[in-house]
Amino acid sequence: MTPEFFFTSLIVVLVPGTGVIYTVTTGLTLKWRAALAAAFGCTLGIVPHIMASILGLSALMNMSAQVFSIMKLAGAVYLIYLAWQMWREAGTLELNQKTTDTSFQQIILRAITVNLLNPKLTIFFFAFLPLFTTEDAASPMLEMVLLSAIFMALTFIVFAGYGIMASAVRTYLMNSVKAVKRLQRTFAVILAGFAVELALSEN
Repeated sequence: MTPEFFFTSLIVVLVPGTGVIYTVTTGLTLKWRAALAAAFGCTLGIVPHIMASILGLSALMNMSAQVFSIMKLAGAVYLIYLAWQMWREAGTLELNQKTTDTSFQQIILRAITVNLLNPKLTIFFFAFLPLFTTEDAASPMLEMVLLSAIFMALTFIVFAGYGIMASAVRTYLMNSVKAVKRLQRTFAVILAGFAVELALSEN
């Protein structure tokens, strides 16, 4: 791993996206353990995109505009659904509610879906990983797998940090239902914005 790869990956992960928004929202409305579950789920959601890019599926998607469009629309529809749920439930969640094993599973599955239905991640990894693969590598595929594992580790650490910080702030919001409602609806609007951008983007 080169320093260029590490810092480039760190910058990419730090930039807020749908996964960050979902993790932060989870940290604000539930406890920090739930935020870690969201971060874990978002990290797992990267795996199919990495596998697709390594195996060359993303090249097929680039050639087939129809396949990409279907995935893009599916991702946009899911994000809009998630934004609507977040808007509708704004102000109804209690910040001190306890999460169960079932709710953790739901958080992880939802987080996986957030990243799974974003086809831009496949295209990103297809363009990103080869940039840092050495030409004389004994096994370029193995090197890409190792780079992907580092990227996933950075993703979990950064997302977990976002979630824990959000969870720490929630204690100051326990007596302000209006503040929580505004925050949840703000994140709902941001998610809807991501959905529209994803649906209207040409590549």
